[in-house]
Amino acid sequence: MRRKPSSPLPQRNGLDAARLKLPPDGTWPSLRAHLVERLPRVAPERIEEMLREERIWGVTGPLGVDAPFVPDSYIWFHRDLPVEVPVPFSIGVVHRDDDIVVADKPHFLATIPRGQHIMQTALVRLRAELGLPDLSPAHRLDRVTAGLVLFVARRELRGRYQTMFRDRVVRKEYEAVAPVRPDLELPCVVRSRIVKERGIITAFEEPGEPNAETHVSLVEQRGALGRYRLRPLTGRTHQLRLHMSGLGVPILNDDFYPVLRERPLDDFSSPLQLLARTLSFTDPVSGVERSFTSRLSLSAWS
Repeated sequence: MRRKPSSPLPQRNGLDAARLKLPPDGTWPSLRAHLVERLPRVAPERIEEMLREERIWGVTGPLGVDAPFVPDSYIWFHRDLPVEVPVPFSIGVVHRDDDIVVADKPHFLATIPRGQHIMQTALVRLRAELGLPDLSPAHRLDRVTAGLVLFVARRELRGRYQTMFRDRVVRKEYEAVAPVRPDLELPCVVRSRIVKERGIITAFEEPGEPNAETHVSLVEQRGALGRYRLRPLTGRTHQLRLHMSGLGVPILNDDFYPVLRERPLDDFSSPLQLLARTLSFTDPVSGVERSFTSRLSLSAWS
């Protein structure tokens, strides 16, 4: 198998250059013509401008506006950044060594660049703040969920830490604030089949073989609200939020479940009351038992 070439462009603002592989055949008269067809969201004038400014590179260097279409080749460029609403919360670092960084991600900050959130993400911020250009996440948290995220500091170790989460050997515990139902027997185990379709913002449950399991217990009660301990044995999209909603005790300030509500991106007033509290695992590199606890707290309880 042919090895993919590395980027000739350095990171910019903590972001790697985008890489495109050109088709193995085609009749485009130039690289510009191919990119105009392949990138319909980018104005043809902008593509030509990027070529004139030598912002699009091949393996051997910048490509000009008259560059030919070369089948089966690679090109790199830095995408234009969207206008983003600054997230006014800092990222805490719970642990850092030569191999990993364990960060306390605040509410409203995405883990990785995606869609409308590029610079305002935990990964891009931490790369810049810690001076670690190869930093990458071993797993992810929803943008609206706060708490612990494990990042890998060295490129060659990514797979070993990411495999822990894929193989479900990491012990995770979450904390949530939600209503209390006197008739709900707790602790309990929720099992269901969760489906997330591409292009649809919410997930849903359907009949069939369960693929998601959560252990739910009530730790403390204050009036109509309770503080819950949630232990997911699987990691499906929005699993905890769906399971709590299905029990009739949706997590406080959840804009997705049970009813989808739109929230402006600059509204930071009512964070989802869900916190990734602890991470525990046997380190795949050192073999040492590790356990980390978030220093954050849920505002509806504290």
